[in-house]
Amino acid sequence: MHIDARRSLAAFEARRLDAPGLRHYLEQALHRPVKTWPLQSWDFEQLVAAADYYSSDLAVARARLDGAEAAVVSAGARPNPTLSLSPSYDTSSEPGISPWTLGFTLDVPIETAGKRGYRIAEARQLANAATLAVASVAWQIRARLRDSLVQLQAAERSQQILSRQLAAGSEAARLLSDRLQVGQASATEVEVVRIAADRSALQLQDAQGQTAQVRLAVAGALGVPEAALDRIQLNLASLERLPKPRQAAPSQEQALLDRTDVLGALADYQASDSALRLQIARQYPDLDIGPGFSHGYTARDLENSLTIGVSLTLPILNHNQGPIAEAAARRREAAANFNAVQARAVAQVDAALDRYRSSLAKLDTADHLLAEQRTRMTSVQALFDAGETDRLTLAQGRSELATDELARLQAFTQAQLALGALESAMQRVPSASGTQSPQHP
Repeated sequence: MHIDARRSLAAFEARRLDAPGLRHYLEQALHRPVKTWPLQSWDFEQLVAAADYYSSDLAVARARLDGAEAAVVSAGARPNPTLSLSPSYDTSSEPGISPWTLGFTLDVPIETAGKRGYRIAEARQLANAATLAVASVAWQIRARLRDSLVQLQAAERSQQILSRQLAAGSEAARLLSDRLQVGQASATEVEVVRIAADRSALQLQDAQGQTAQVRLAVAGALGVPEAALDRIQLNLASLERLPKPRQAAPSQEQALLDRTDVLGALADYQASDSALRLQIARQYPDLDIGPGFSHGYTARDLENSLTIGVSLTLPILNHNQGPIAEAAARRREAAANFNAVQARAVAQVDAALDRYRSSLAKLDTADHLLAEQRTRMTSVQALFDAGETDRLTLAQGRSELATDELARLQAFTQAQLALGALESAMQRVPSASGTQSPQHP
């Protein structure tokens, strides 16, 4: 297999979300036909499948799984018998009698003490660990893509809010400048409003730059060049839901028992246990049974003979103590690693659940403040429509409303990121039932 760096780079640059192979993969991964291709819009699960399709990390994990599964076949292979031919020539043979004697020996190795079974058990557990590693990589891909999409939505919505805030602030600054010229406002008031408008313009530029950066992050999470996202419509309604904590984490104990890293560490321990048992079994020697046959002539007649030989290694000088001690140490290491992985999993789940609860509490406060500001803005708009307040008050109210909308968007984004961290910690996607879909400004 030849790898060409230039061709590999060109192949990456040619990746698109309308590839025929990707369509077939989506149908297999999502277990439903794709009726229209290319897709008019992409939902989150379709994007996850696309990320899996193009992921190099997942390809590496799957290649390792292929190797581990092949190792199971190797572990179960029985040793082949050996056929030996040993012709001999008798220099003292009498005239008229063939000096050649033909001998054949068949050596049949026989493993004892269940070594083959222990070897197969070790290989199967390592293949199981490799399978779980593939699932773990898939979760990491999903988490990375989810975070980047949440941040992309937040950056795009920030631009919309900041654009409205900049427009309102600029209008307020212009109206105050007009009042300053007729002596109805101070220069300080005008300067304060103008600085606020300039700050909104700066924040808008930051949001635009962040959108471009997050867009690159989305492309990276998908495993495609940034150009592949051109003219792609996203339907990310599933990222709007915020389930209650008990719905997002209904069973922490079960999640800890089902996590791929915990199960993978357990499989590694079981493999090390089988490896230790194999080394213990190797204290007992294997047998080699060698039936033989020879054919030749003597002075009187043709002579054939059969022999049966049995050979084994005598366990006199050592009883495999070194490999047994090494395997026992590796099993202790695997046990300690399992305890460490499980402890990290417990801490991760607890921290993620606490973070999610805190983010929901903060979002509730932001929702309350935004609701009050919108009520106030409704009153200001009504007064303006009735001619009881001026356009400056209306513009300033819109700017203040945008500030609260930004605060609420930030709280919502933090809650979505916290939910993603909780999903990754639990390795479980909450059910859509009973969830809330907050409205965005």
